[in-house]
Amino acid sequence: MTIVIFLVALCGLMAMGMPIAYSLMLTGVALMVYLDFFDAQLVAQNLLNGADSFPLMAVPFFMLAGEAMNAGGMSRRIVHLSVTCVGHIRGGLGYVAIVAAIILASLSGSAIADTAALATLLMPMMRDNGYPVNRSAGLLASGGIIAPIIPPSMPFIIYGVATNTSISALFISGIVPGLIMGAGLVVAWKLSIRGVDLPQPPRASWAERGKALKDSLWALALPGIIIGGLRFGIFTPTEAAVVAAVYALFVGTFVYRELPWGKLVEVMTHAARSTATIMFLCAAATVSSYMITLADVPADIIKMLEPIMDDPKLLMLAMMVLLFAVGTAMDLTPTILILGPVLAPVAVKAGIDPVYFGLMFILNGAIGLITPPVGTVLSVVGAVTKIGMDRATTGVWPFLLAYTIIMFFFVFVPEIVTVPLRWML
Repeated sequence: MTIVIFLVALCGLMAMGMPIAYSLMLTGVALMVYLDFFDAQLVAQNLLNGADSFPLMAVPFFMLAGEAMNAGGMSRRIVHLSVTCVGHIRGGLGYVAIVAAIILASLSGSAIADTAALATLLMPMMRDNGYPVNRSAGLLASGGIIAPIIPPSMPFIIYGVATNTSISALFISGIVPGLIMGAGLVVAWKLSIRGVDLPQPPRASWAERGKALKDSLWALALPGIIIGGLRFGIFTPTEAAVVAAVYALFVGTFVYRELPWGKLVEVMTHAARSTATIMFLCAAATVSSYMITLADVPADIIKMLEPIMDDPKLLMLAMMVLLFAVGTAMDLTPTILILGPVLAPVAVKAGIDPVYFGLMFILNGAIGLITPPVGTVLSVVGAVTKIGMDRATTGVWPFLLAYTIIMFFFVFVPEIVTVPLRWML
């Protein structure tokens, strides 16, 4: 009955059009009333505790770092370097988008920020060179969702806080799957442009490549600093976020000199607005998470799934199908905050590695960002490129299929994730 109250309250409030943060908070209140110990002071205390989290301090700093990278010229230099390296291949701008997406993912950790940067810089070039607009938009959106997987990843931070999973381990677990996602995009793009007449620009000279590499060295150094610092215990993920933000501001302001002091206010304002949204969601989710734990909802779900609890792969498959369905209708952050505290204990009970499950959870939710009808990242591409979400949706299917195959391959061969993770840790 507790599960029914939870689902009816949450889905009913969202169906009425209430913002997800308020829906989460009031769902917790509904469970309190059902369990007959409503206490307004307890609601307020959990709201404060939800935002008062040291790991969550990484969110505003990574947001600031992403804004500073785009405004300070780091993203543009990464794209230019990719153009000089692979732009001469047939369909080269597509490969440029994939390479740039992987590098940008290791800088900001925000799917929306990376997608906006890629679409702004590359879509005009692709359109002018006769690339199919719909397919190009689908590729740019698909490249953008590598950001939640390759560290530093803000969804990993939120998931780690919500489920009490090691954020450093989650970060490191995303490196190999993120690269595999990039390889999957390469294959899907190559197959999708067969028979399309595309221009092949001349190969960049080694001098041009050297100049582009030299110009982007400051940007390329940041992933090494973050991953190296985490791997060798020099700093925590929260401290890594501070390093990234200070580094991006310093490079944009004093090295590249494309981030004037007057523009800093705009950059910080955008970062603050995005941060406020995420932090309020986390605070509100703490109320419902507290009640989920108190009502022992995971234990009820374990009883329901008991027939397949002895088969971890079958259980993972069932949970991935559930998350995939949810991802078509819900954004990634609410999915983490609603289902993370519910499903993570079930996975641990079944003997599934909690870091591996966290990686699969975020990968599934990231795919939901390009899955209609919601598809937040698809909406971003449609808005930035002014082609509309409907056209972006028609071009995303080959890449969505590639990601889905990769995800279910990870379900049946978890060693692809767990073996490199153990080695790197």
